[in-house]
Amino acid sequence: MATWKWLEKAIGRLFRMPDQGSSPERYRVIRRNMIILITVVTLLPLFIMAFMNYVQFQGVLRQEVLAPMRVLVNKTRNSFELWLAERESTVSFIASDYSFEELSNEKRLNSLFRVLRQEFSGFVDLGLIDSKGNQVSYTGPYNLRGKNYSDQSWYQQVRVERKYISDVFMGYRKFPHVVIAVQRCTDSGEWWVVRATIDTSRFDKLIASMGLDAQSDAFLINREGILQTRSKFYGDVLEKFPMPVPMRSYEPTVIESVDPQGRDVVVAYSYFLRPDFILILVKPKVGVLKAWSALRGDLLVVLLISVAVILGAVFVLVDRLVKRMRESDEKREMAFLEVEHSHKLSSIGRLAAGVAHEINNPLAIIGEKAGLFKDLMALNPAFPDKEKFGSLIDSIEGSVDRCRTITHRLLGFARRMEVQIELLDLNSVIRETAGFLEKEALYKNVELRMILAKDLPSIDSDRGQLQQVFLNILSNAFAAVDEGGQVHVTTFLKDEDYLGVTIQDNGMGMSEETLKHIFDPFFTTKKTKGTGLGLSITYGIVKKLGGEIEVQSKPRVGSRFTVYLPRAPREQQGN
Repeated sequence: MATWKWLEKAIGRLFRMPDQGSSPERYRVIRRNMIILITVVTLLPLFIMAFMNYVQFQGVLRQEVLAPMRVLVNKTRNSFELWLAERESTVSFIASDYSFEELSNEKRLNSLFRVLRQEFSGFVDLGLIDSKGNQVSYTGPYNLRGKNYSDQSWYQQVRVERKYISDVFMGYRKFPHVVIAVQRCTDSGEWWVVRATIDTSRFDKLIASMGLDAQSDAFLINREGILQTRSKFYGDVLEKFPMPVPMRSYEPTVIESVDPQGRDVVVAYSYFLRPDFILILVKPKVGVLKAWSALRGDLLVVLLISVAVILGAVFVLVDRLVKRMRESDEKREMAFLEVEHSHKLSSIGRLAAGVAHEINNPLAIIGEKAGLFKDLMALNPAFPDKEKFGSLIDSIEGSVDRCRTITHRLLGFARRMEVQIELLDLNSVIRETAGFLEKEALYKNVELRMILAKDLPSIDSDRGQLQQVFLNILSNAFAAVDEGGQVHVTTFLKDEDYLGVTIQDNGMGMSEETLKHIFDPFFTTKKTKGTGLGLSITYGIVKKLGGEIEVQSKPRVGSRFTVYLPRAPREQQGN
């Protein structure tokens, strides 16, 4: 019970959904959790089956082939090491039991060699080498008396290790043999080396005693991969073994491989402790091993195909489900935000309309009184300070007209909540919207340059929504530039159906990562000053009006927003 509760809690923590609205992180977590859950449930049985097959295969392989091969390799290696150890012990006995003077006497050395060959097979010759590397005495089929070995690598190795068994080589003898050399040191510090040559024909007999079938092969190599005995399939003595030298292991080890003939083989091998030989046994995969190999391959293919199909289906299905879920959440949230935003703007609009009407009434009275006063002055040619009072009245009328223009703008902005398609002059809408930012441009010393195309066709659209689009983009441009910056607004005719508006600044610009998210709701780079809704609402309005919006930006260079607006509403374009 405790285990199940712990497992239940662990799964609950893993698949707990973050309460983050429609943030990208929430949907990444949902996608990850769904993929993990479905993948585990569907792939677990497949992997259990594959594991059972692997265990069973390993057991059969060990029972049918590997264990007997290990035993055979280990037994044969021991026979090799025992045979060489006997010869090494014999040479060591001669070196330690006879003095330098006795071994220097060739008659005595010949007598020892005859007894040696009678008791132990394989010896070819025997010699005594002094501390300077000179062959003092020698018995055997060659004339090696007086030969100097001081520059030979084996001679240097004997001086260090006291005993030495060489790799197989040809030398003067023109047949494969090895050398066993033993150093003798006296109490007085004198030393010499007894050296014997061993015929390696016994190696072939030991390998033959393994009783291999015609398709199997066994041989010795050294640690450089040079064949020390003849191989059936891979070369003659002292040729390079064509397969990689196996990893060092003094215990019998079995690996699977492919030989140069393309055969699937099982290779059993074991390293000698002394000398540096490796016994290798190569057997082809036959009988039950081939059947199991074929079955393992088939099961692996089925497993891989099943995993690929399942993973592909899981990723596609989960991706579509999460995308649908995200789109639905975003639409619902955007609808809620639009309603909330509309209510806020409606309240602001009503307030602005009320304020505008309340201001317009006194302004009308002021304007009328100023006009009446001006008429009275005109009727009385002798009116004192007529010129001075005339300029004051003009100033009053100018201020009234300016206030009237501002109240008209407020009324126009307030009416934007009521969607109304009308024939509009795009340049006029842009000038009207830019008028709201004149004070800010003056305060920040920003150059607002209007490059408006002449004879631009009129469009059927909603004035209030276009004002909101351009106001949002211009406000962001003003926020992006430093004092003394530039903001350029350009209008142009894109084609027969669309007009274009470009708003470009030389501000801080945006990175590629920021550009990917600027139209996402609640995404903002203004820290605590922004809500992240301005450009998302702008994007929604442009799309709703049947237009397109594009953004290009580079850090420390500036940004350019391009809005394409249809000359007629979408429903008319489709007719």
